Amino acid sequence: MRTWIRHSISFIENEKSGGVLLLACTIFSLTLANSQTGSGYTHFWHTNFFSKPLEFWVNEVLMSFFFLLVGLEIKREIFVGELNDFKKSVLPVLAAFGGMLLPALIHFVFNHGTVTQNGYGIPMATDIAFSLGLLSLLGKRIPLSSKVFLTALAIIDDLGAIIIIAIFYTDHLSFTHFGMAALVAASLLVLNRLQVSNSLFYLALGGALWYFLYRAGIHPTIAGVALAFAIPLGTGNYSSLSAVWQHRLHKPITFVVLPIFAMANTAIVLPNAVGMELLSHNSLGIFFGLVLGKPLGIFLFAWAGVTLGWCVLPQRMQLKHVFAVGILAGIGFTMSIFITLLAFDETHLVDESKMAVLLGSFVSGTIGIFALMKVYR
Repeated sequence: MRTWIRHSISFIENEKSGGVLLLACTIFSLTLANSQTGSGYTHFWHTNFFSKPLEFWVNEVLMSFFFLLVGLEIKREIFVGELNDFKKSVLPVLAAFGGMLLPALIHFVFNHGTVTQNGYGIPMATDIAFSLGLLSLLGKRIPLSSKVFLTALAIIDDLGAIIIIAIFYTDHLSFTHFGMAALVAASLLVLNRLQVSNSLFYLALGGALWYFLYRAGIHPTIAGVALAFAIPLGTGNYSSLSAVWQHRLHKPITFVVLPIFAMANTAIVLPNAVGMELLSHNSLGIFFGLVLGKPLGIFLFAWAGVTLGWCVLPQRMQLKHVFAVGILAGIGFTMSIFITLLAFDETHLVDESKMAVLLGSFVSGTIGIFALMKVYR
């Protein structure tokens, strides 16, 4: 039990530092992109490296390791964490579902029948690093139950985003390569059943899975999640291969991969008519989806679950606390920007969506901090 508590505290502390670093990188990148050297900075991310732009290696390759870590965290929560008990899992599952459904509906209402309708998935996600980082800044005044609730909520959100990416953001499908990917995935499952503990086998097959999914037309970062579920968890103790990978990946992902992703995807030159860009139907759908849809969806579905007796609130949490945490869950950032890159091809739509994500995340974070300070005063 002490080991679990120590790892939980370490996880939260990492997210706190990671959230601060992400914010610093975002500000730095936006400032540099809009300075006198901005054109050189933005061009840098489009520079070809092994016949592919640097953006490709960040968004398609480095982010696969991020999704691998997300998959490992989801797996641990499902089998030995907060989601392994039915009664414990119902509340964050319901809340996360509401927090995905209502933002998508808000964006759809704003953009139905337009070229930006495909962006409905953008406001559905929660950035676990930013949201937990801000929550941790409030220190001990926030009980562990709220932090655990937000962690479980964000992890389920990530799982939902992964499913949406796999199903709805695949334009074309090569059945030959998909069949090869399925064969590799089956081989990974065999290794799992045999409890093979040699990391090299999983890395080799994980790389092959990434390649075949990429050639099949499915976003290859899904390979990270599939690989995570194949790595043996054993009894769930911290000496298992899954736990070892999770521990070793956490700091490089938090302090290297995500900051690089943030800089590569916030190298945005703000247009003169930035106000008009933020008033487009797409931007309004993203903004209100994050700022209003997230907390309302989380609150309403949690309230319904508690009222109907399907779940109970954790210790020291009332529905007003759920709503306050829900506001903070409106910080989309990493996953929202990632889905933006899949939803749109046109540069102006991508940049417009990123600006809306940044603004919505900033407003959600600011209001969320003050709301939490008030309800836990």
